[in-house]
Amino acid sequence: MNMNVTTADSRVRTAMVLISAVILGTIGFLLADSPARSAVGMKAATHAGATLSLRKTTLGAILVSSTGRTAYLFSKDRGGASSCTGTCATYWPPVTSVTKPTAGSGVKVALLGRTKRSDGRMQVTYNRHPLYTFALDKVAGQVKGEGNLAFGAKWYGVSAAGAAVTGGSKTGTTTTTSPTYTYPTYP
Repeated sequence: MNMNVTTADSRVRTAMVLISAVILGTIGFLLADSPARSAVGMKAATHAGATLSLRKTTLGAILVSSTGRTAYLFSKDRGGASSCTGTCATYWPPVTSVTKPTAGSGVKVALLGRTKRSDGRMQVTYNRHPLYTFALDKVAGQVKGEGNLAFGAKWYGVSAAGAAVTGGSKTGTTTTTSPTYTYPTYP
């Protein structure tokens, strides 16, 4: 009888260890900053050193991040400071960098800079415009954020001169027309 109790206890212990491992593994996966997570709801990652380059899109040549994602300016920003925080920064993640950003092909080094955000991170600027990406641009070269009115002002791609790019197609690297996304204005 003792042998059966020991075997039963051993099985219970083994089952508990396996269940604990599964639970801890699931929690670890959910807490990890996995690239498989949805872009909406994620905060922008701070890179050691951001690189901006020019990329030809349906809007013409515009600034892109080191991952090829379109860089946007927010027409509400003034004086080189960001006015996009909270929910706004969820949909429009700021391009941030721990060190001075670098200029890729076609980008003017003299126009690159950084500004301190309200959360203490350093946001990359170009011609004194804080730069952002758009959470619904899923692949390099998409421009779904172009001309959108969201969070109190419009969003535009940025030219090599550091000006807003207005007009043009919004299809990016896809062949279908993308809808305009309008989000509610938050105080």
